[in-house]
Amino acid sequence: MSAVLASDLPGTTSQDERPHAIVIGSGFGGLAAAIRLGSRGYRVTVLEKRDAPGGRAYVFHQDGFQFDAGPTIITAPFVLEELWQLCGKRMDDDIDLRAMDPFYQIRFHDGEIFNYWSGVDAVREEIRRFAPEDLDGYDAYMKASEANYRVGFEKLGHVAFNSVADMAKVVPELVMLRADRSVYALVSKYIKNERLRQVLSFHPLLVGGNPFRASSAYSLISYLERAFGVHSAMGGTGAIVRALVKLIEGQGSAVVCDAGVAQIMVKDGRACGVRLDNGEVIAADVVVSNADSATTYQKLLSETPRQRWTDAKVAKARYSMSLMVWYFGTKKRYEDIPHHMIILGPRYKALLKDIFDRKVLAEDFSLYLHRPTATDPSLAPPGCDTFYVLSPVPHQQSGIDWAQQAEPYRQRIEQHLSKHILPDLENQVISSRLITPQYFENELSSYQGAAFGMEPILTQSAWFRPHNQSEEVENLYLVGAGTHPGAGLPGVISSARVLDSVVPDPQVFRQGA
Repeated sequence: MSAVLASDLPGTTSQDERPHAIVIGSGFGGLAAAIRLGSRGYRVTVLEKRDAPGGRAYVFHQDGFQFDAGPTIITAPFVLEELWQLCGKRMDDDIDLRAMDPFYQIRFHDGEIFNYWSGVDAVREEIRRFAPEDLDGYDAYMKASEANYRVGFEKLGHVAFNSVADMAKVVPELVMLRADRSVYALVSKYIKNERLRQVLSFHPLLVGGNPFRASSAYSLISYLERAFGVHSAMGGTGAIVRALVKLIEGQGSAVVCDAGVAQIMVKDGRACGVRLDNGEVIAADVVVSNADSATTYQKLLSETPRQRWTDAKVAKARYSMSLMVWYFGTKKRYEDIPHHMIILGPRYKALLKDIFDRKVLAEDFSLYLHRPTATDPSLAPPGCDTFYVLSPVPHQQSGIDWAQQAEPYRQRIEQHLSKHILPDLENQVISSRLITPQYFENELSSYQGAAFGMEPILTQSAWFRPHNQSEEVENLYLVGAGTHPGAGLPGVISSARVLDSVVPDPQVFRQGA
């Protein structure tokens, strides 16, 4: 087993004596962690097993089309802006974010449409059209959403929960906010119209949660969107990834692709580096895992005795749903289709039960249709459109044989879109790519192919999630969807902010402590 010095990797020099931090994985959480550690004086090496950075935000280039694998809904842009500020730069100089209006167009199974506008008055007009008796209830719900935002995001989103005492401090506020209720239950307290209940409660699905089970704390997403908008990046989400990599390289650190990590090396209870898939070893003072938290403990620490996140505990946890995503390019443009459309099927609660509990592939579906060329035509050849359509599906514990089921399921979705949304679609598609839960399991190393890590329920939130500062190994830290505060772009970037309070000052390692 040969050793590879970090100083031998691209972007570093043998004269660089800064303490060395390794970040495993180049998703948004890993890239944000690298920037924060670099700004504090660490020399950082980001190791990515794939041929390009991004993690879940990987980009597919095919037939002249650009397909963002995800995420494609950008909220709370200030969490990104802060990363540029740490580097003494302005995000606006590198990234062109465009505000969406409406945020989403929500289409019910009978064709009725609710436009979720950015303006409060416009949303209230939509509510008046559906159920004028719920106008006061909507205002009351948004106040409740703001209260959850003030506590769940502003106060707790970047706080390390390293002990039971840390959790005990926030219990009174969680009790006051009734965080034991589900998002759907909170919405239903104020809204009587069933369709409006669906419009206001679907948001947990954006972070892998079941609205009927996710803690009402996740209702904060409604206020987050209203306060800061929903945005899209020109050039696609991949443009943000490329800009973050540029920031890291500007700090004298490196992002190295085709460098899969097989094991986190531990000596005397401390992480001391990693072993790559090819057997090479890289030493480090600090290791940060942006890999799936279950995979981090079950595979990357398989040679290390563990007390809390044992294989049995990992297997016992509840995991988010997975996704089937069909990326396709058309030879014509569908000008009347917005950037973001949510297509709700005839069932809501029963479909979610099929996905999360029964773990069966239902005949019906609810979909998210993404048309980025509505905002940025450069993502497709002239006169063409880039799309993806996403369907929540059970994770791999379902036992679904996707080799057999994926194409028939895709065809059902295509037929539905052609009949109701995108006329003549089957004759317009000129580029096609499909991913299933197998992609999340194999390519992204997500436990059970869960698309968002552990399911966001109250008993798997804050202290109950895998900690940002590992409970098992010193000098090992976790960022990304599988740790606190959770999935979604603001969440994974905030997980990197938590590191500011738990990763030692690099001076500690300079002194040889």
